[in-house]
Amino acid sequence: MKNNTILVLGKPDVSQTAMLETLRSEAAVVVGDSAEALGQAVVDADILFNWSGSPTLFREVFLKCSRLRWVHSRSAGLDKSLFSELTRSSVVLTNGSGVFSASLGEFALAAILYFAKDFRRMIRNQMEGVWEPFDVLPVEGYTVGIVGYGDIGRAVAARVRAMGMKVLATKRHVSHLGNVDSLVEEMFGPDRRLEMLARCDYVVVTAPLTAETIGMIGDAEFSAMKSTAVVINVGRGPVIAEGALAKALAEGGIKGAALDVFDEEPLPQGHEFYKMENVLLSPHCADHTPEWLNDAMRFFIAQYERFRKGEPLLNVVDKKLGY
Repeated sequence: MKNNTILVLGKPDVSQTAMLETLRSEAAVVVGDSAEALGQAVVDADILFNWSGSPTLFREVFLKCSRLRWVHSRSAGLDKSLFSELTRSSVVLTNGSGVFSASLGEFALAAILYFAKDFRRMIRNQMEGVWEPFDVLPVEGYTVGIVGYGDIGRAVAARVRAMGMKVLATKRHVSHLGNVDSLVEEMFGPDRRLEMLARCDYVVVTAPLTAETIGMIGDAEFSAMKSTAVVINVGRGPVIAEGALAKALAEGGIKGAALDVFDEEPLPQGHEFYKMENVLLSPHCADHTPEWLNDAMRFFIAQYERFRKGEPLLNVVDKKLGY
């Protein structure tokens, strides 16, 4: 008899589902992209793994499962997945936090170098056959501010510190014992966000999207920034008020922005960001390395081994906070 029943929301024919074969000797694994495809397995399900299911499907299946003990989300961001029934339940929720952080940290560093060395100008001159030497900026000694210092923030901090940059960060809760992270020069609470932003040459937004963070970077924050500042968003699009960002970019309130996430995705055709010279646009793929999906599945399999042994799970989400 199988010890556990695992429901996986996703297409059965994707290559990563074959990796779940290692669990089948111990658990019943059912993969499907609809409630009908999962059949009667929902009655016995102990674990629900949302691999690629829509928010609607995720909620529909969750409500059919009466015996769930653990829910895992492939994604680190949960803003579209935390429906009220899940939040109120006693079911443990974990996410993919940390699995993609290294690549996002690399993207942030690449964006900093892109603007410091003016790669857009180099590429434009190359395409036009223009030989035009110009000055570039160093990054050593410049200051990076990280908004929402979690796992992605730490990945950013480690990489920019290696370049000789200073790191400041905001965090929802700042220890009364002072800053205990060796990567960060100074940690700020939410009430000191403007103070931090005024000191930054680069602002990297890594905060999750919650009721508290939506629109957190708006007109007041852009007004506090240096006109030479660059904003990099690898968190969630709506954490930055998009209209305020577009205005700051168009009017020279800030130097530029590198964006991997947006209010609406795909970014609509004709959106002003497509044509802005001071915007580096990534179509939400900054963490799409050749192994990103395999890594996500490996993490779930390792998590299941902890669950099976009764060990504490990693990345347990505070459902009321949303991360």
